[in-house]
Amino acid sequence: MFYGKVIGGLIGLMVAGVIGLVLGLAVGHAFDRGLVASLKFGSPENIERVKRSFFETTFLLSGFVAKADGRVSEEEIKHTELIFQQMNLTAEQRARAIELFRQGAATGFEVEPVISTFLQVCGPQQQLQQTLLMFLVSLAMADQRIEPAEQSALERICVLMGFGAARLAQLLRMAQAQEHFHGNDGFVAQPGTSLEDAYAALGVEKSVSDRELKQAYRRRISEHHPDKLIAKGVPEDMIKLATERSQEIQAAYDMIKKTRPGMR
Repeated sequence: MFYGKVIGGLIGLMVAGVIGLVLGLAVGHAFDRGLVASLKFGSPENIERVKRSFFETTFLLSGFVAKADGRVSEEEIKHTELIFQQMNLTAEQRARAIELFRQGAATGFEVEPVISTFLQVCGPQQQLQQTLLMFLVSLAMADQRIEPAEQSALERICVLMGFGAARLAQLLRMAQAQEHFHGNDGFVAQPGTSLEDAYAALGVEKSVSDRELKQAYRRRISEHHPDKLIAKGVPEDMIKLATERSQEIQAAYDMIKKTRPGMR
């Protein structure tokens, strides 16, 4: 069984970026147990259906997004190859992932029935849907920019999943901004980080009041609270991943507080 590694790795990617992806793969077996125990998703057979659907949908849509601008870039190929390596896929599993990627990148690929089937199998599990979306965002950002066609493809996927274009725009801004607070020297503002980056990392505008800022900060922290993530199916082994994402948010919040006299 390898689907658990995929789910665990992708949730790790959402929680703590590429580092989280690597660590998440290491606890894939624990994720399988945690998903069954925590989500109460039904029979073991149904759990496997969900994992299989997640795996297949992920690589189909990855190909769709990568080819949205007319070509699969070298950076996107390298990014996908890195994912294969980090997942430690067998030759058979890697071949299947590549086949799915190519199907999604093929001319005439229809995204609607794929997402419809995914939603039917997985049900109203927004954690899984957002994890998938963040994986696709990571792929689109592999070349450090998002082309208009890629943006349109992501917006189309968002709408079909029920998130909407506004939610995607916020996720993109937050994902790009949070990268400024995680470097080799720890969870601090990296060189060139602006105050605007800090606000974007929290998903708010610079004009928010102190109270609104605190509310946004608490909301972001709550989204990555270890107990809540475990309840959604993330195993206890991945607590560190939640802590890392929270530390990025904390670093952004601390940067903002220094500029607000009433919060010092």
